[in-house]
Amino acid sequence: MSDALQALSRRILPLAAAVGLAIAATPAFARGPDGIADVAEKVIDAVVNISTSQTVEAKGGIDGDADSGGKNGRRGATPQLPPDSPFNEFFEEFFKNRRGGLGNNAPRKVNSLGSGFIIDTDGTVVTNNHVIADADEINVILNDGTKIKATLVGRDKKSDLAVLKFTPPEKKLTAVKFGNSDSLRLGEWVIAIGNPFSLGGTVTAGIVSARNRDINSGPYDNYIQTDAAINRGNSGGPLFNLDGEVIGVNTAIISPSGGSIGIGFAVPSKTVVAVVDQLRQFKEVRRGWLGVRIQQVTDEIAESLNIKPARGALVAGVDDKGPAKPAGIEPGDVVIRFDGKDIKEMKDLPRAVADSPVGKAVDVVIIRKGKEETRKVTLGRLDDGEKVVEASNKSTAPVEAEKPAVQRVLGLDLAGLGKDQRARFKIKDSVKGVVVTGVEPGSDAAEKRLGPGDVIVEVAQESVTNAADVKKRIEQLKKDGKKSVLLLVSNGDGEVRFVALSLK
Repeated sequence: MSDALQALSRRILPLAAAVGLAIAATPAFARGPDGIADVAEKVIDAVVNISTSQTVEAKGGIDGDADSGGKNGRRGATPQLPPDSPFNEFFEEFFKNRRGGLGNNAPRKVNSLGSGFIIDTDGTVVTNNHVIADADEINVILNDGTKIKATLVGRDKKSDLAVLKFTPPEKKLTAVKFGNSDSLRLGEWVIAIGNPFSLGGTVTAGIVSARNRDINSGPYDNYIQTDAAINRGNSGGPLFNLDGEVIGVNTAIISPSGGSIGIGFAVPSKTVVAVVDQLRQFKEVRRGWLGVRIQQVTDEIAESLNIKPARGALVAGVDDKGPAKPAGIEPGDVVIRFDGKDIKEMKDLPRAVADSPVGKAVDVVIIRKGKEETRKVTLGRLDDGEKVVEASNKSTAPVEAEKPAVQRVLGLDLAGLGKDQRARFKIKDSVKGVVVTGVEPGSDAAEKRLGPGDVIVEVAQESVTNAADVKKRIEQLKKDGKKSVLLLVSNGDGEVRFVALSLK
């Protein structure tokens, strides 16, 4: 298999339909329980197709697919033939007549199709945000083919959810209810209904393959994984349990071709209900805000902080204007419980905070220097979110050929942070500590992406002001039998992160 195909096979794709895509063969599924037909008959009229149109600037008269109904399709493009092919003249003349000439750059309409479902007989529909993103016009198509114009109530990019509203026809609508996604068990049968490849209402069945999946699509990833056949066009469609309750919104697939290979993902109903309620009430989502920058607690960091086992979210920075600051939360604290919920790993904290109401006073349990403490925090409102620290804040400042007198420790060349060093590495006056002037290639420090211009602020949660302080502190840790040392490192702008280096 080529490298390109291997990379493609790992892609996680949104499911909005692009008409004209090749349909991949779907895996065979077991017949499943007898109740599937009863559930499908009961709820299928609540599942709708979402048709959108968008006006785009053409990049040439043959470059799009306005006729095909898909944002990403290529059905309207000129076939790619060898330069000496006798058919070139025929196809060129055909497309010139069809599009009004190869140089026609007039704006045109591009159509897309997805899925959604009715949650209220007043015409309220839930779908994915990416189904209706950038649309100039949105239409809801009922199961009987009735097409009705819809308006956007609100959307949330972080959870990829949107709420639409349309005026119901004279007949009564069928609406579905949400179930409890927390009660799902692995291996439980589920049913997906949607509009794959724009074929219309389609029912597929499978099992819950996994829960709490993080596919790196956003800060609050918590997907249900299912092997029910889900394809492009299923986006925004419901995932039902055998009671006919919506327990997820189908959102993404892993696929090398755009077709189902039995790995699909749905936003759990617990998340959907909270987002939909706020979109209906406020037309936006108002999430809680703690005001910290966090990073993962690795095994090395846990050993440095005497935390066994490794768990929680390490606070790398605290917003001066955030709720955590007055509550006494500091960099180096490890959050292990938030409002009664265990924080087992870093990603658990943003989810727990976001699910909490703005203005709520919550207990936050932290570990500080090996001891548990509880802090009371009144949550603010999220704007930019709980920021996850990047793996590297490495300075891009050039390294000069001539170096000042330095101390070498753990593969790091260290120097005092004087005026010359601040100018050389463009380090703000507010940053205090010891500057890294060089890194030994192949060292643990290089592996952890420390670089010239980084500033060591603390060693084992104690401030340092010169290179001798760093060396002395590290030598003492070695004598104490420690396997690693925890450094608080800042870049030139003052953004900090924790780095654990091996003392071996």
